[in-house]
Amino acid sequence: MQETTRVFTVPGLGSSGPDHWQTYFERTQPDFTRIEQREWDVPDRAEWVERLEAALDGQDLSQVVLVGHSLGCVTIAHWAGRYGHRIKGALLVAPSDVETAHYAAFPTTGFAPMPLARLPFPSKVVFSQNDEWVTPARARQFAEAWGSELVDIGEAGHISTDSGYGEWPAGLALLQDWL
Repeated sequence: MQETTRVFTVPGLGSSGPDHWQTYFERTQPDFTRIEQREWDVPDRAEWVERLEAALDGQDLSQVVLVGHSLGCVTIAHWAGRYGHRIKGALLVAPSDVETAHYAAFPTTGFAPMPLARLPFPSKVVFSQNDEWVTPARARQFAEAWGSELVDIGEAGHISTDSGYGEWPAGLALLQDWL
């Protein structure tokens, strides 16, 4: 019997709205599930990490793929550092740099400093040349530290709804190796 890969989306600050590519993935792919947080606008790292761990409880982790966006990527890296679970893979899209002044305007707790330990599973970091939440140099640093494949998609903003990323079939294609 062939095991089914389960994909869990891990949105960032504010969650992903109805036109966001993560939401599109969930609507169109039968085995995609969103990790829900109690508080999307005032995130607490410890709580977000525990919600991720609880959502994966009982899953065959060898068949789990995580798809993070922005602060969701940072959550995944903190989760990996805390629990060390091996999963099938993670697609980390536009990981936001929580050590920048940009985050001073947002009430987040415990996400800094950026986790820079190697991830215990295969991963891809997708970044943009003009993302206001992370510089290309920092995205490269994260990918190198995490042991991730680096995917530069050019000038794509924060790779979100505001920058024109709704359906994003190219993003779904980046997951095909794990599906």
